[in-house]
Amino acid sequence: MPRALSQVQEAIAELNDLLCTFSLLSWDARTQLASGGHVVRGQQIASLTRLIRQRLLDSALARAAERAERSLDPDDTEGRRVLSGLRSAIEHHRRIPWALQSELAELAVRAQVSWQRAREQEDFQQFAPDLHRQVELQRELAQAIGFEAHPYDALMGIYEPGMTAARLIPLLEMLRQQTADLRQPSESEVAGDFPEDRQEAFLRELLPLLGYDLARGHLARSAHPFEVSLTRQDVRITTRYRRDRLDTALFGGLHECGHALYEQNVDPSLTRSLFTTDLIGLYAVGGTSYGAHEAQSRLWENLVGRSRPFWQRHYPALQQTFPEALSAVSLPAFLKHIHQVRRDQVRVEADEVSYNLHILLRVRLELALISGALQVQELPEAWAAQSLELLGARPAGDREGALQDIHWASGLFGSFPTYALGNLMSAQLFQAASEDTQVRSGLEQGETSALLAWLRDKVYRHGRRFSAEELLMQSTGRGLDPGPYLAHLRENYRPGRWS
Repeated sequence: MPRALSQVQEAIAELNDLLCTFSLLSWDARTQLASGGHVVRGQQIASLTRLIRQRLLDSALARAAERAERSLDPDDTEGRRVLSGLRSAIEHHRRIPWALQSELAELAVRAQVSWQRAREQEDFQQFAPDLHRQVELQRELAQAIGFEAHPYDALMGIYEPGMTAARLIPLLEMLRQQTADLRQPSESEVAGDFPEDRQEAFLRELLPLLGYDLARGHLARSAHPFEVSLTRQDVRITTRYRRDRLDTALFGGLHECGHALYEQNVDPSLTRSLFTTDLIGLYAVGGTSYGAHEAQSRLWENLVGRSRPFWQRHYPALQQTFPEALSAVSLPAFLKHIHQVRRDQVRVEADEVSYNLHILLRVRLELALISGALQVQELPEAWAAQSLELLGARPAGDREGALQDIHWASGLFGSFPTYALGNLMSAQLFQAASEDTQVRSGLEQGETSALLAWLRDKVYRHGRRFSAEELLMQSTGRGLDPGPYLAHLRENYRPGRWS
């Protein structure tokens, strides 16, 4: 490796370590920080963000990158990817004023506290001032980044490079239309008492069987489930529990496990490199895009976690964990229950068929908020109206409506579309993996090690080396294709499928 490129890699490695510390502070703030410590924590995160930014924009790093580019062998595609990614990150952050970035960092911590308090008390007005400021700052951020057609494109590009509102909205509307005939409610309740400690114990037994290494991970609780990667050696997940409903924690845990499997299986040789560092979004470790990441969470949650062979293998253990509630519930009845269409008001508990409607709802509202067509004070009623149109009912209150997600408090405007894109990618990847004889044979027995090995080889090990589109082309032979996802829904939610 040329000395100049080695210097660049060393600088990126140091930035990666700082971002790991950033992630650790954020994890602590969302899981266990004392309520009185959030103002100071916001200041700490802002200070660390400033330090990272200063290192990234240091003229010495830019000069080293220029020297490295001149010294590269013409065939060194790896080195050129590193330098291109670094150049993009530098240009991105040069466009964003430090005062704006600093306030965004502090506001994210403060707003998460006001969101959680407002959600607990179901009082949107407690969150409204911070959300109003968040929207103002997001508009400024979009202007600073720059865009051609809509300010939302600038924000979305942070999480899914190249995606635009002009491309996204027709895609979401197509998914809505193509699944309309599948969205007939089908009630099949599995009622009972599911003690939270036993739910957690079951997850701690199940997730390692899928490949999640708890020696390099941690399962905790939070108001909103999430995964955070400090390094590939420390990948943490959370879920939340409801004593009256088993699937909340169960499928939430599978979802976050999918994220964690991506991170834990990045090639160790890429550790502390740009291929495990998102310097644009300022994240320590990450998949190539949010959509690619959500593809993994939705794949393990739905395509694996709701399949008949999977539960033929694991349902006896679930029955043993909850004998009072499940001993008399047959496997066919359980499968019917986890495939019911309910038009749930809560996104993270929504059925597969209705899930993308939740994303369309949020995208419509985000577009309106960022453009100024919708004011924050109007959001609860606008949410209720969109919910009535798309889901067939108004939310019971703000907890089920405008307060249900932490994303806006965290400043993640533009990230919601990646959930829908992840749905499409998940089915496309799963279809390609299932063409492998070993993968298909394992899945037919509810065994997933061959699938994990396929995903590790095709997706996980590469980290951020390739774009999402490149990964799809390399692993499936084509770009983003809704076909496998629609076929999956039609097969699993056709009338009588689980009767």
